[in-house]
Amino acid sequence: MEWLSAENVVAVGTAVIGVVASAVMVWYERRVPRRKRIGYRVQMDNPIGDDVRSGRANVRLGLFDETPGMTDATLVLLRIENDGSQSIAGDDYTSRERHGLTAVFTDRTIRGVSVTQPPGTEHLMDHFTPAAGLSYEDGVLRIPRVPLNRGEHFKLLVLLSGGDVGREIRLIGGLRDGEVSPNRSTTPDDQPPLFSRAARLITVLLTACVVTLALIVVLRDDSPPPIGCEKGTLTVTGSTAFAPVMSELAKKYEQDCEGADIVVDAHGSTAGVRELGEAGAKSSKGAPPVIALSDGPKPSGFPQLRENRVAVSVFVLVVNDDLPVRNLSLADVRRLYRGEIKNWQQLGGPNRPVLLVSRDANSGTRQVFQRRVLGRGEIANSSLDCVHKDDATAPVVRCELDSTGQVLSTVAGLPGAIGYSELNLATGYKGLHQLTLDGHAASVEDLEHGTSSYPYREIEYAYTYGQPPADSLASSFLTYISRGNGQDVIRTHGHLPCGTPVGLKICGTN
Repeated sequence: MEWLSAENVVAVGTAVIGVVASAVMVWYERRVPRRKRIGYRVQMDNPIGDDVRSGRANVRLGLFDETPGMTDATLVLLRIENDGSQSIAGDDYTSRERHGLTAVFTDRTIRGVSVTQPPGTEHLMDHFTPAAGLSYEDGVLRIPRVPLNRGEHFKLLVLLSGGDVGREIRLIGGLRDGEVSPNRSTTPDDQPPLFSRAARLITVLLTACVVTLALIVVLRDDSPPPIGCEKGTLTVTGSTAFAPVMSELAKKYEQDCEGADIVVDAHGSTAGVRELGEAGAKSSKGAPPVIALSDGPKPSGFPQLRENRVAVSVFVLVVNDDLPVRNLSLADVRRLYRGEIKNWQQLGGPNRPVLLVSRDANSGTRQVFQRRVLGRGEIANSSLDCVHKDDATAPVVRCELDSTGQVLSTVAGLPGAIGYSELNLATGYKGLHQLTLDGHAASVEDLEHGTSSYPYREIEYAYTYGQPPADSLASSFLTYISRGNGQDVIRTHGHLPCGTPVGLKICGTN
């Protein structure tokens, strides 16, 4: 049969294995969001009393027999470990209490607790103090916010009474971008493998099929370029927050489509929209080869501009790491940016003056902040260096910077500073940390799952001057952004594509 060629067999086999592997990976990603995970398991649950309700009689000698209240005593060894692929910091725990996790021993009463750790992790013991939240009451054990590197673990030896062995033992708590759940191991101290033997076999088979198919394709004639490729030059301007996404998309398009030259020149949403409007007004050949990105809808006065909804972006407030503040109410944020709060002591922080690090007037990030969070404009600029007041009558120091990168580096370097940024750019930035608003964290995942009440978010728009011709590079590039690889790049940078089913719903209602 003609269709039963080697390349077709390999292609079909690769597709089948790819579907299975993709399903496994989707399951794994949903099971371990962002690869942060705390696993726990009970390694021992034994009676040490002579009450044989469990059906296992015991022989006791010494203190086990002499100490009062040991008739129905039991010993539990609970192992708690970081079995994900990312380290877990103290502020990754989502508990509103001082402690991070809670162990519940059903129908039993805790009499004592001992903490142990493996060699090389003695530093963990500094976190197990009453001041850090270590305590117990009845059958509830409160465990501090212990930071754990990948693979690190600690154990809790718990003496209990009043109940039988085998009763339910649960570990309750949450992780930002992760989860807490039980795991299993063949022996008490074995580390569970990240991937099962079946998953490793699928990976090997898939790799072999892909390599074979690649060799077949290489030995055949070169494939034609992707459908819809166009040649020419195109300038992408506007939002600095979305510029990293567009830079990667432009590079990939140029690799896929020979003869295309796309330049990303971002210097603010408003400035980009104005530049597009001016270029269109001057052009005598129809729509200019310019796309303007904007964090939120364009200003009024540009009726010729046609909008394309690209993605939903999430933004976040950030503060210097010297401030212990982790959450602010919307009311407090508005007071800060009206200049009513001049010192962090007013919000329970250290004795440091408030330094407001803002974006310039052309910034879409700033406009989203004013529209979605403040409900009004920011107070006047009062400083050039973000440290000293140039206007002595100003209530607080407030400076304006040209890009999100400048805001982040300035906040990270100035104790007492607060600013705002696109979420993905701020994630992992050293010297600062993110704030929750009214207890709601900035999270693309929560937004996509429909569980987010976080206010600081906005649609990213791509504007053209009128409708670009169907055979133009601008039209082709916009189509490339909204499909396949374009959506993958947008997701990789921490945004929700408008072209997905969930994205269409959110982008259509905002």
